[in-house]
Formats: sequence, structure tokens, C-alpha cells
Amino acid sequence: MTSRRSARGWGALSLAVGAVLVSTAAQSPDPDPDHRHAWWGAASQDVDAVVSVDGCAAADGLCSAPPHAVALGGDRVLTGRPFTLDPKASGPVVLALRTPGVLADVNVTDQRGRRIAGAQSTDRTRWTSAAPLPAGARYAARLVVDGVRPGSPRRARLDFRTGPAPEGERLTVTFGPEDGGTYGVGRPVTAELSLPVPEDAPDARRAVERALDVRAEPHVEGAWHWVDDSTLHYRPRTYWPARATVRVRSGLDGARIGDGLYGGPSRPLTFTTGPRIEAVTDVSAHEMTVFRDGEPLRTLPVTTGKAGYRTRSGIKVVLGKEPLVRMRGDSIGLTRGTEDFYDLKVRWATRVTWSGEYLHAAPWSLDAQGSEDVSHGCTGMSTEDAAWLFHTVREGDLVRVVNGYGQPMTPFDNGFGDWNLGWREWLRGSALAGTATEAGARAEAGAHTETDPHTETDPHTEADPHSEVGADTAAAAGTPTTPSTPSPPTAPPVAVRAAGALSPTF
Repeated sequence: MTSRRSARGWGALSLAVGAVLVSTAAQSPDPDPDHRHAWWGAASQDVDAVVSVDGCAAADGLCSAPPHAVALGGDRVLTGRPFTLDPKASGPVVLALRTPGVLADVNVTDQRGRRIAGAQSTDRTRWTSAAPLPAGARYAARLVVDGVRPGSPRRARLDFRTGPAPEGERLTVTFGPEDGGTYGVGRPVTAELSLPVPEDAPDARRAVERALDVRAEPHVEGAWHWVDDSTLHYRPRTYWPARATVRVRSGLDGARIGDGLYGGPSRPLTFTTGPRIEAVTDVSAHEMTVFRDGEPLRTLPVTTGKAGYRTRSGIKVVLGKEPLVRMRGDSIGLTRGTEDFYDLKVRWATRVTWSGEYLHAAPWSLDAQGSEDVSHGCTGMSTEDAAWLFHTVREGDLVRVVNGYGQPMTPFDNGFGDWNLGWREWLRGSALAGTATEAGARAEAGAHTETDPHTETDPHTEADPHSEVGADTAAAAGTPTTPSTPSPPTAPPVAVRAAGALSPTF
């Protein structure tokens, strides 16, 4: 039902010298733009401008909400009575000048002073927000209108609120890693949604993705990737910078997601990165070289997975460290009493997959380290070297396996294999791929070639099947594998790490 204020405001339209129309993007374009001049000629000198606010829902361009109108006037700055948009006005907000002149400047900010993204039309008579505005929030539009009368340009301020969100369940997000920690440069940001957002709801996914903000100092190029309906990962194109600060926040609170679903409040996240630590295992050479900020620290003799238990190739990320782990062969289907069965307490274990692949001390294989592969999938080394590595790396540091024979590390189902996707393929997992892919394709030209493992260029290659190209191929630690060319991933579900469900190999 139209309010009394709305009725008075619509009456004032016929008296206005200038009019700025605020509507939703769902409203149909003005079929008669020349009527701006008619309004100008018929206007009263008591009002400088009128802001008309409609309540059109963004559904098939049909308007079902009553409009509002506010007269603007004053001396130095034109102001008017604040108003509230109808909750049904769910499209992007449009400000349109309906009288002769132009919008020389438009600056819309929220209640925290953050600028709302938007763009002006080429004729500078219309401004459209980049996305719908969250519900239940306050906004201020500061305008500079030029050409309306002698003495212009005139400054104007318009204060308004968006309607409150209806009662109901709210979509929230939990970010990872832990707030306040320091991590390696390979640790992606994870976002776990409280409710699923299916792939067949692209508008809702875009709304979610736009609301999840990641900022790094120094700046990086990065993007979100939908792992499944409830999980997103964010990573830069080429690892985080060393000693960076990363801030992650959600703008979902009050945001319209779709089908009556609104966002709720979520805790922000801030973490830092340490030096760039990268352990590169050359399977053919039977050695691991550890780099810090591009400089080699040590080269260690190692042994990796033997035939039937080959160590996965590609890029992995340190998931955690355990000073003592019990490893048993029956966890991977080996029968007690057979030649391959083992039951060992293993020291200085650095974990790189949820299924149980570690870098660890293997004093029983000292004779093979540096010369042959004898493990069941893990990377073994001397106790001294394992202890040194354990105290050198942290969660999020990089572990690369090159020149090997195992299947490639999968992107999402067994740890953080995110870096095994090239940048172009990563962007295809974004709901904003229409805008992100174009920029990413330009940046990626010439990037997918094998590079020095400790440079800041893109580490991916699409030529060597045992390098860092991702594949949707499950290769659980300790299971027989054979070399194969990777196939494109199909967004496998995120593995849930249940206590005791997965046991380590050695």
C-alpha cells in the first residue's frame, strides 16, 4: 500500500526543478527520456530536486512495490527526508537524472563509510550499483548535479536504508585457516558455507562470491573456486607472497542470495605468511632439495614409493606435523604376516595428504635412501634429516614431487592440491568466470611452461604428465598406481577427515 509520504512525494514531482530517480535495475527503461524537459519547464522554484525511489522486484522486470518520493532542497547542500527502500526492491540500485543536466559525480557509501561499486552511463545521467544492496543497512548517496540551473553544479546528499530481511535461516561462512596464524605461501583460503548453494543457481553463487572479500598486502591476483555446493577455495595465481598479510571478510550479512535466502554475520579472518619454503623431491635422482625464498638450504637423500605404491607427483601443501605416528599395513589392505606388512612407530612425520602420505624418518631404509625407491608411498629419509625438515616447514609450505612415476596429486579430495590446476582452469570454477576468465586468460599467456621451482612465476605446466597439472584421479597412499596422463578434474567433493578413518603409510 502506498504511504502518505509517497503520495506527497509523487505530487511534488510535477513541481520539481530537478529530479533524481532511484530505482532498481529490474525496472523497465524510461520510454520517453524527453519528458525530463517537460518536468523542468513545469517545476516550482521551491524545490531544487526530487528523488523518486521505486520498489520494483528484480523478477522478470515487473514492478510490484509502491514507489517513494523525497523532495530535496537547501542552500549549500541539497538534502531531503531519509527513506527506506521496499524489501521487494531486490535489484541493483539505479540513480537517474530526470531533468536537464548530468550527474557530474556519484559516490554511494554504506554505514561504515565503504564505497559501493557502481558505474555511470556514457551520457552521465544514470548510475547503477554493481550488485544489489544488502538488506537492513544504511547508505548515503553524495551527488554533484551539473547544468540544472544558474549557479550549478549543486551538491546533494541522499540518505536511505534498504528494507529489513524477512525472518528465516541465514547463510553464513566459516573461513580457514585459523585466525591469527602464520602459514606457508601455499595455504589456500577455505570458505565453508552453512547451507549449500547448488550449481544450478548461478545468480546465488555470484551473490555469495561477490560478498567474500580477500585482500593481501602486498596485492595479489586471485580468485575463488567452487569445490562443491558448500565449499569454496581462494588462491592467488602464483602462491602468496612471502611475509604477506591476508585479510578475509564476509559481506553476506543482509545480502540477498536468492529464493528468500539472506546472508548472516560471519567472523573475519586475518593471517600472515612466512618465508617461502619449498621442498622439491626429484624422484629419479632420489633426493629432496629444500629452498627458502629461492635459496637452497639443504639437499637430502630420500626414498619414495616403490612399484605398486608410487608417490603422487605434483604440488602438495603441508597439512600438519606429528612428532610420532603409528603406521600399520592393514590400514591399506596389507595382511598381517605378509612380506609387505608393517607396524611401525614413525618419528618426525610431516603430513601432505589426508590419506596418509608423509615426509618422515625411515631409519630402516638408510641403505636405499639416495639410490632406490622402497617405501609404500611416503618420502623417507634419515632421522636427523626428518627432524631438521620437521622444524623447518610449517602448515601451508610447498612440497613438489617431480620426475616421478606416480599418478598426479588431485586438486581437492586429499589435501590442498589446488596448485595442480592451471590458472585458466582455476578461473573456470568461479561463478564470476565471465569477468575473471577474460582477465586471467590475458595474464596467463605464456605462463604454463615449466619454470624454476623457486621463482615467482606460474609453476604449472601442461606438457609433462608428471608435473603440476591436476587430474581427477584418486591415488590413495599405498595403493598400486601406474603412470598415466591426467584428465581434467570434475570438481570432486571435499574429503571429510573423520578421526581414525584414514591411516598413514610409510
